[in-house]
Amino acid sequence: MQHHGRHISLSRLAVGMVTLGGSLALVGCQAPGSEAPVPLTTAYQAVALDNGQVYFGKIDGLGSPYPVLTDVYYVQARVNPKTKKTANVLVKQGKEWHAPDRVVLNARHIVFLEPVTPGSQVAKLIEEAKKK
Repeated sequence: MQHHGRHISLSRLAVGMVTLGGSLALVGCQAPGSEAPVPLTTAYQAVALDNGQVYFGKIDGLGSPYPVLTDVYYVQARVNPKTKKTANVLVKQGKEWHAPDRVVLNARHIVFLEPVTPGSQVAKLIEEAKKK
């Protein structure tokens, strides 16, 4: 999988999402004084958890105690054994030994959600991964 300089962008994105998480409102949760969740308008969402993990996927069940994320991707650091340089890559979940097809989230541990805008760096990497 070729990434042509996208490694730095992904690491900055992940760090920026976690850093800014405390100041952003949780999209999709109940708005103050409202009974209805805020609607999500993009196919993918970025979900930051309070343990620092960030997932990209399609979320369902917002407003419930255990929303479900499908078509899941995450950023993984990989070390080149020859150069010893670390690069961040976007990985499709499901290649793990237990081959998970979803992540069931505990809503209490979601710090924030953000839309993955079509045309964004992450959206482009997801589209590239789907072609393989």
